[in-house]
Amino acid sequence: MPVLAALAAATALVAGVAAPAYAAGPAPVAPVVEGRPGFHPDRDFAGSTVAAHEGRGGAPFASLAATQTPGLDVSSYQGSVNWSSTAANGARFAYVKATEGTGYTNPSFAQQYNGSYNAGLIRGAYHFALPNSSSGATQATYFVNHGGGWSADGRTLPPALDIEYNPYGATCYGLSQSAMVGWIRSFSDTVHARTGRYPTIYTTANWWAQCTGDNGGFGATNPLWIARYGSTVGTLPNGWGYQTIWQFADSGTFPGDQDYFNGAADRLRALALG
Repeated sequence: MPVLAALAAATALVAGVAAPAYAAGPAPVAPVVEGRPGFHPDRDFAGSTVAAHEGRGGAPFASLAATQTPGLDVSSYQGSVNWSSTAANGARFAYVKATEGTGYTNPSFAQQYNGSYNAGLIRGAYHFALPNSSSGATQATYFVNHGGGWSADGRTLPPALDIEYNPYGATCYGLSQSAMVGWIRSFSDTVHARTGRYPTIYTTANWWAQCTGDNGGFGATNPLWIARYGSTVGTLPNGWGYQTIWQFADSGTFPGDQDYFNGAADRLRALALG
């Protein structure tokens, strides 16, 4: 019995949950696999896991050092977006979910990506990462091939990587901190090789600290899109001295999530131009 108890405890720790006392019973449920029952990419979007793990705080800032330019991010969860109304309400940029893993593309992507552009917004595409499903390079290639490209037209933001709490299980997807850093580096380098731009990284400070060991190796190349639903942006992940975009709420004036670009509109255009 002690040996069985030790095995049960080890299994539970690998899964990222507290180890229960051993008891005979059914085998543990296998992790969710892309395309299989339980896979729900239409419910996975930038920030879909944040409030459950980190909560929501007060109203956004009273003032920041730089002018903030308002924007939003959307996925298939929002469906067809009224972009002319969104632009009239003050939105100046949008990130649109393009892909997840290697088997999902947003069915609303064309309406959202092209519609935002046609309404005058600067827009970009993002990928929802599943690091336990396939390599960073494989997912980056899939992303770039399905909407995650970039062009130097002054209207296209760098492709973005959404790396956050696992909606299907263990917080860090079963990867060690060093393996997670390697996965992100592989994704980033592949996007750069394919598009000429290093991807914006969407994450939270808490997730980054837990799952990468607060790695500081991306701040010099990758813009930071930080998620924190509070009155201030809070402490940033290691390696970044400032955020490029702050996702400060998951609802508000615009459809989807609410974002601020950390600068005036001319700096937003400069980011788009690279």
